[in-house]
Amino acid sequence: MVSVHDAGVGAAFGELAGFRTELYRCLPRRGDVLFELCDAVLCAEGPVTTLVGLSLTAEHRRGHGALYDGLASGRVDVTRLRQAVTSVSVPRDHAGRIVLAVDVSAWLRPDAPTSPDRSYCHVSARGKGQAQMIPGWPYSFVAALEPGRTSWTGLLDAQRLRPGDDTTAVTAGQVRDVLERLKRAGHWRAGDPPVLVVCDAGYDLPRLAHLLTDQQVEVLGRLRSDRTFRFPPPPPRRRDGGPGRDVGRPRKHGPTFKLPDPATHPEPETTTVTVTDRYGLARADGWTRLSPLLARRDGWKHHTGPLPTIPGSIIRLTVERLPGTRTPKPVWLWHSHPSLDPTSMNRLWQAFLRRFDLEHTFRFLKHTLGWTRPRTRSPEQADRWTWLILAAHTQLRLARHHTHDLRRPWEKPPTHPHPLTPNRVRRGFPYLHRKTTHPTRAPKPTRPGPGRPPGTRNHHPATHHPIGTG
Repeated sequence: MVSVHDAGVGAAFGELAGFRTELYRCLPRRGDVLFELCDAVLCAEGPVTTLVGLSLTAEHRRGHGALYDGLASGRVDVTRLRQAVTSVSVPRDHAGRIVLAVDVSAWLRPDAPTSPDRSYCHVSARGKGQAQMIPGWPYSFVAALEPGRTSWTGLLDAQRLRPGDDTTAVTAGQVRDVLERLKRAGHWRAGDPPVLVVCDAGYDLPRLAHLLTDQQVEVLGRLRSDRTFRFPPPPPRRRDGGPGRDVGRPRKHGPTFKLPDPATHPEPETTTVTVTDRYGLARADGWTRLSPLLARRDGWKHHTGPLPTIPGSIIRLTVERLPGTRTPKPVWLWHSHPSLDPTSMNRLWQAFLRRFDLEHTFRFLKHTLGWTRPRTRSPEQADRWTWLILAAHTQLRLARHHTHDLRRPWEKPPTHPHPLTPNRVRRGFPYLHRKTTHPTRAPKPTRPGPGRPPGTRNHHPATHHPIGTG
């Protein structure tokens, strides 16, 4: 029987309560402790620094032994949880279009030789030439971007990259699965605008677009400044200047377009100038029907048949000023659609700038929710913890319109019309937690196990795994 109070709570927090109920159903083994562990992440005071410290929160009613047992022996139905995360409200841009951002973030484990499936992860640092390769578990994320300047993103998928995985191929599979789940949830229907996939320069953009040719998507990403492209071949002409094709092999490509060589740049086909608050004058120049030069290496090494011709558009973005830089360099963008107009070009480069909101999400996951804080040994435990963190972030996104701003005396009030930041929503979540659903069962009294007898040693040391080979 549902009381009047429960009915009011369900009406006020229906989507959040429904997601929490579905989350509990996605935990078939050790579900009570895993669910309360997720609540402890949401309601802990301050950033999560240790995993065992979460057992001291009031929301985690079980001991620290149950906490470790939940991560070690528990089970998360990832397939069902993926659908649950995608079934909630998905953010869109101002035109109602879904914009997905893809990126890789690393869970660094440099001092864990007993942990398998570690790979060398690229870690950036301040200063030129300060990047490092550190062992860890790289994870590929897919998130839906919101319009405007905000630190909110809708995390939709996370997958750990194993040693030897092709990042572009794994990302294409993730995007394909996310699109299928969006269709099942009713967020995308036939006739809607194609989904825009935004990524950074670490991806092979033409190959990603080629792998997603059968999907209603468009790929947008940043290019390295040393790339070379080709225009389409000119119309065939005879040697005497008459119409028709001359004898011989027809040309496959036209003039060369080298990004670092301005002499190879013809007059842009489309140019727009926009006044921005942060960057001053932003000028965008566009060229269409450009195909990259492909070679049988890297991802194209095992391609059967002749290499394809992948036409697209190139956008050169130059700004008047850039915070932290004296002379801003132009940013080169590639779009999988072979045509451009001024309206779409402005929308595209602004959508690319929104991709950096995913960096704020990564920082929040690591520094506040403690995604990379546990020192788990097996990658399966890391996967369970990753999906608990992703479920916690989804709950914060659903609760941001129902949370009050518990602002400290020294903090400034929000001056923008967007909702509260993720950190401030988490600060007020304990008060909202009391009003929402709690599907877990009460803990049963028990005694701790005997453990290892005193004075004995471990005669079965863990196996050491080499980096990159599992």
